[in-house]
Amino acid sequence: MSDFFKGIEQVKYEGPKSTNPMAFKYYNADEVVMGKKMKEHLPFAMAWWHNLGANGVDMFGSGSADKSFGQIVGTMEHAKAKVDVGFEFMKKLGIEYFCFHDIDLVPEADDINETNRRLDELSDYILEKMKGTNIKCLWGTANMFGNPRYMNGAGSTNSPDVYAFAAAQVKKALDITVKLGGRGYVFWGGREGYETLLNTDVKFEQENIASLMKMAVEYGRSIGFTGDFYIEPKPKEPMKHQYDFDAATAIGFLRQYGLDKDFKLNIEANHATLAGHTFQHDLRISAINGMLGSIDANQGDMLLGWDTDEFPFNIYDTTMCMYEVLKAGGITGGFNFDAKNRRPSNTPEDMFYGYILGMDSFALGLKKAAQIIEDGRVDAFVKERYSGFESGIGKKVREGTTSLVELAEYAAQLKKPQSPGSGRQEYLESIVNSILFE
Repeated sequence: MSDFFKGIEQVKYEGPKSTNPMAFKYYNADEVVMGKKMKEHLPFAMAWWHNLGANGVDMFGSGSADKSFGQIVGTMEHAKAKVDVGFEFMKKLGIEYFCFHDIDLVPEADDINETNRRLDELSDYILEKMKGTNIKCLWGTANMFGNPRYMNGAGSTNSPDVYAFAAAQVKKALDITVKLGGRGYVFWGGREGYETLLNTDVKFEQENIASLMKMAVEYGRSIGFTGDFYIEPKPKEPMKHQYDFDAATAIGFLRQYGLDKDFKLNIEANHATLAGHTFQHDLRISAINGMLGSIDANQGDMLLGWDTDEFPFNIYDTTMCMYEVLKAGGITGGFNFDAKNRRPSNTPEDMFYGYILGMDSFALGLKKAAQIIEDGRVDAFVKERYSGFESGIGKKVREGTTSLVELAEYAAQLKKPQSPGSGRQEYLESIVNSILFE
């Protein structure tokens, strides 16, 4: 085991009154909530790219954190050091999953054959580190947005050569995901979109994206991948018009091209708010369509118009997230911390503080969401609000046994409808507040 985090012991649960910054206040892995252990409700995952790679660089300045881990960045020695540090980190936090992009794991070479050789070597190294632990791969993906060849997208590119390279990356990333026992595979269409319609054939590009995804499903199933494929919606950044704008858009795309049997959605909080929705909204839309698969656990800054990937601390948002997850019966994926420390938070200790904050925030959200459900007043109000459709003409509407003619005749007899009743929004919000802050 690596000893990069010298002086940092196993992080344990000490309860809400603890003032120990290296202890959980709300995340108690074995605590039972609504019949399941907390760690079963919340299968947390470490994001390889942010935690082991992000050094605080932004568009205005170079990195502020040292993520070399004692090696020269861009070498295989550095890639292996990241594995060592990552496993030490996960063990000390009790995190059982990780997520990766292909070039998070190894430096990309000029020749794809060399990149693939490096991936084989490093994935062998990861497999060795996994032995004797409970650490597993949640999902993998291919970075098809960083290299300049993807300036016009990957599946949506205008170049057959670039398209072939994208397909090759997907194939290899699937190979590695299966090798590491991954439960899912994600398509994050970071450049699948366009800047102007003057040079874009939207139908052509969307058909090619769908073809790439279909080939991925066919290949994945042929090598024994039994998990879910995911689309991760994102409304903007870097492309002005993203084809995967939000949950509803992604679901429509999947159904249009017959991909909905193999794909679900990986919903990210920050992406939902950038689309002008709440996190809860995209979760609900995914769930009611049977496509809520996995979650990127972070939050954005509402004063900034880009993807800030902050560690979640807003308990209202984590509560509403877990309310949706519990009501949906859970998720097939997990909670990946696609989150990074703020630029001035640049020490090894800060890496732990970020994850402790995020894990505690979701643990508290889980407990509060369970209390809202067990309290019953919100669900009872919603049921009563639509109770008119449980009998009479309303029931016939729900059963599909009426017609426009019959409804028009019914309306004529009424002459004018009764009031639909108060939505009692403020009352319901006060219930949530009373539970959150009791």
